[in-house]
Amino acid sequence: MFSHICIGINDFDRALAFYRPLMQALGIRERFCDPSRPWAGWQSEPGPRPLLLIGKPLDGKAATPGNGQTIALLAATRSQVDAAHQAALAHGGRCEGAPGLRPHYHPHYYGAYFRDPDGNKLCVACHEAEDQAV
Repeated sequence: MFSHICIGINDFDRALAFYRPLMQALGIRERFCDPSRPWAGWQSEPGPRPLLLIGKPLDGKAATPGNGQTIALLAATRSQVDAAHQAALAHGGRCEGAPGLRPHYHPHYYGAYFRDPDGNKLCVACHEAEDQAV
């Protein structure tokens, strides 16, 4: 469904220090990093799409988070949700909802919510029953 999602950031080094361990916790490989531009991207396997990109806005203005927007990243297991949430908080993220079941979404929804250092709201979610998660 998605080609790519671009997340606006203001401090590239700070954002990179946040997103690299987060994506590593989810097993998503870095596709490129160009500090001179500045931007970086990660891709799902088997690739080449979708991509998750971070970068400074092309219009040169400050990046600002959208009200009501959440970017949800898929985790294969509940333990990946826990690891991603922990990585996010350890690298400048702010908790918006600890890892746990949220049965009001569906019976097996296990997710965690946090904001990146620029205030963008992210979620990591696993949709599998605990004994079925890969």
